Amino acid sequence: MRMFLAGRRALVTGSTSGIGLAIARALHAEGAEIVLNGFGDSDEIARLRQEMGGAPYSGADLTNVSGVEEMMETAGAVDIVVNNAGMQHVSPVENFPVEKWDAIIALNLSSAFHTARLAVPHMKEKGWGRIVNTASAHSKAASPFKTAYVAAKHGLAGLTKTLALELAEHGVTANCISPGYVWTPLVENQIPDTMKSRGMTREEVMNDVLLAGQPTKKFVQPEEVAALAVFLCRDEAQNITGANYSMDGGWTAK
Repeated sequence: MRMFLAGRRALVTGSTSGIGLAIARALHAEGAEIVLNGFGDSDEIARLRQEMGGAPYSGADLTNVSGVEEMMETAGAVDIVVNNAGMQHVSPVENFPVEKWDAIIALNLSSAFHTARLAVPHMKEKGWGRIVNTASAHSKAASPFKTAYVAAKHGLAGLTKTLALELAEHGVTANCISPGYVWTPLVENQIPDTMKSRGMTREEVMNDVLLAGQPTKKFVQPEEVAALAVFLCRDEAQNITGANYSMDGGWTAK
């Protein structure tokens, strides 16, 4: 049985761990040739490349244009781009470090623009393409002390809509997935420090801090995000474009 993404080449940024890795694995399972990007232990990255059929890898820094261009040169012509790489910093606006603002906007928003502008010519020529952007519940709702992250994710939602309109007649779709808190090592590793700083139990941190905004009181799993990303790459999703899918346990329904 032929896998439906056989012959398609997919670049997933931030794919050496967490959500991006889950998406890369899910796309690979459907036959896509994967291009990995991200930071991490070199031995682990080598293992991931082998797991995905000797996938090309770029460790380029996507907070600058030259890094994105370097990654895209490594990737070559791609049919699917998943803009997943991101970072966060929490601080009151008056104390928010300017360099953190610049880095978050560059990675969470500008890098998605640059991957799109470099990938779209091939997609147009081929008459088929998929752009999937990992946004956040913060693309629809704000939280205090996260000015750069919220601004970037709102911007990513707007970028997605604009790409969808521009590419609608070229067989190329652009969509967002907006998760709430996703259970990743990055989130799990925050729990002990929060327990200590707030004098709370592990369960209290999870339910009353991390999941305070998610009515289901359940973390989103990376594989759930990956499953939606895969569906958006199917031919059955060809008329889904410009959408921003919430996967946040009801957070933004309030």
